[in-house]
Amino acid sequence: MKIIEIKDIEKQLGKEVKLRGWVRNYRKASSKLRFVIFRDGSGELQCVASKPDMGEEAFEKVKQLTVETSLEIIGVPQKHPKFEDKFEFHLKDVNIIGTADEYPIGKKEHGPDFLLSQRHLWLRSRRQNAVLKIRHTVYFAICEYLNNNGFYRFDSPILTPNASEGTTTLFEVPYFDLGSAFLSQSGQLYLEAGIMSLGRVYDFGPVFRAEKSKTRKHLTEFWMMDAEAAFVEHEENMQIQEELIRFIIRTVIRSNKVELEILERDIKQLKKADAPFTIMTHRQVIDMLKAKGVKIGYEDDFGAAEEEMITEDSQVPIFVDRWPKDIKSFYMKRDPKDPELVLGADLIAPEGFGEIIGGSQREDDHDILLGRITKEGYDIKDYQWFLDLRKYGSVPHSGFGIGLERLIQWMSGVRHIREVIPFPRMINRIYP
Repeated sequence: MKIIEIKDIEKQLGKEVKLRGWVRNYRKASSKLRFVIFRDGSGELQCVASKPDMGEEAFEKVKQLTVETSLEIIGVPQKHPKFEDKFEFHLKDVNIIGTADEYPIGKKEHGPDFLLSQRHLWLRSRRQNAVLKIRHTVYFAICEYLNNNGFYRFDSPILTPNASEGTTTLFEVPYFDLGSAFLSQSGQLYLEAGIMSLGRVYDFGPVFRAEKSKTRKHLTEFWMMDAEAAFVEHEENMQIQEELIRFIIRTVIRSNKVELEILERDIKQLKKADAPFTIMTHRQVIDMLKAKGVKIGYEDDFGAAEEEMITEDSQVPIFVDRWPKDIKSFYMKRDPKDPELVLGADLIAPEGFGEIIGGSQREDDHDILLGRITKEGYDIKDYQWFLDLRKYGSVPHSGFGIGLERLIQWMSGVRHIREVIPFPRMINRIYP
C-alpha cells in the first residue's frame, strides 16, 4: 500500500492509501459517524469515519483517538462534497502509534506567556505551522537569489574576539586560557575577508545581541544573512537588495498561498510592494517627520514609531539613504560629496514592519579606517587582521544584512517577532 503525504492527496483520488501523522481535532456526528481532522507536516485533511463502512473493530479504534494522538490512517481520498478545491479521506482503518495525554493547549484563549512556556507544543498549531513554512521559503529564497547572482556561501565564526556593531551589546564567554570571546553580532567583518578570495559571499546563521529591550521587534538570538561584494559600490548595493526582496515577495506568494490564507495575510499589499522602491535621504525623511509633528533632529536615529511613519503613505519599501556619520558604524565609507554623511542605507518595509535591511559601502582606505578604529577606542590588535584587508589589494566593496525574523514578519503579516522563530530567546525568557 502506498504511503503518501497530504500535499499529494489529489494525485491519489479513489485509490486506497496510507498516511501518517497526528489528530488535530475530532468530533462526534452520531453514534455511527465521526469526523477526524488529521495533519501531517504537509497539511491538514478531514477524515470521515463511518461505522458501517469501517466495521465495528476499526470504528472502535477511532473512538479511542485523542487530540495529538499519532497514527496511521488507511482509506480512500475523495473530492470534498461541498468545496471544489478541497478533499476528504474516507477511513477504512487506523493504527494508533502513540496515544496523547490530555493536551494542555485547548480551544480557549491562552495568554502569550502560557503559549511561550508550551512553545514545544504550540509549534504544532496551524498558525505556527504556517509561519514556519513561510520561514522556510524566505530562507531558501534568499539563498537561491544569491546563489544565482554570483555569491558564494561563506561561513563566519560564531565565537569572535571583537565586536562588529559596538561593544555594549556583546555576550561575553570565557575562552580557555585566552581570556574572553564574544558571541557574534554579525559575520560582516569576516565576509570582507571572504570577498578578497571569492568576489561575492554571504553567510546565514544565528547572531546575538545582549540588548535589554522588550519590544515586539527584539530578540537576543536571531538569524541574520550578511552579504558582501567586491567592486560593488553604494548604488549597485541598493539595487541588489531591491532585486532580492522583490524576488522573495514573488517566491512567498507563489509558494505559500495556503499559509498566507491561514494567517489572513493581505496578499494584495505584498504584490503592491513588488514595484520600484523609493529612495529618500535621511535629511528628507527627517523633514517629512517634522512636517508630521515629530520632534526629531537631523542627527537622530529612528525608533519603531518613526519607522512606521516613514512608510505609512507608501506601498513599497523605502531606502533611507545618506545617514549622518556619527550615528553609523566606523566601517562605513563617507560620502565624497559630503563627508559628514555615509554611503549607507536602511530599508524600511511598508505596513508598519520597520527596518529589514541595513547596508553600506565599506571604507577601503587603510589609514582612514585605522583612524576611525582609534577614535572609537577599540584595541588595534583586535582589528589588525581587518586592517590587513586594506593593505593587500584593497578594492571598493559593499554589503548588507537582512534580519530574517523581521523579514518573515513582513511576509507573513505576523506582528510579534517571537512568533516567527521556533524557540524565541528574549531577555526574560530562555525556556524551553
